Amino acid sequence: MEIMKKGIVYVFQHHSIFPRMKVIENLEMGAFTRNDKSQIKKDIDTAMEMFPVLTEKKNDLAGTMSGGQQRMLEIARALIQRPEMLLLDEPTLGLAPTIVRTIFQKIKEINQQLQITLMIVEQNAKSALSISHRAYVLENGMNRMEGPTKEIQNNPEVIKLYLGGE
Repeated sequence: MEIMKKGIVYVFQHHSIFPRMKVIENLEMGAFTRNDKSQIKKDIDTAMEMFPVLTEKKNDLAGTMSGGQQRMLEIARALIQRPEMLLLDEPTLGLAPTIVRTIFQKIKEINQQLQITLMIVEQNAKSALSISHRAYVLENGMNRMEGPTKEIQNNPEVIKLYLGGE
């Protein structure tokens, strides 16, 4: 709770929705620490605009949605908390390629349009680097290298070991 008060929100690697609650109720749970009812409604509307499938399914039980839709719900719920920094742990793990592209596009929009800083832990290095400003390469839990994305993307060792190059 203290971390959230500092503006940092974490989206877990494994699904963290409330499966027996409606989609709209899951979104409302994102505002459990807030009291500004009119702004909460606006923030929920903004999140549903960003992820239109949530509008279509707002009265459905969250547990009936696909894995990709559940991930969108988790990210949208995190946005309702109005973070300054959003931590995403493997946001595309186990998702279909078309959903992976959608998730990365939405992450980019969150950063650009909402001006939210994002920290992403992601094994899909090419996609993550394509939307990043700065990159860290971790190996066995240790920081092996870091720098501006362009520098990391062009590093021969990174290309060979992580990006499928020769």
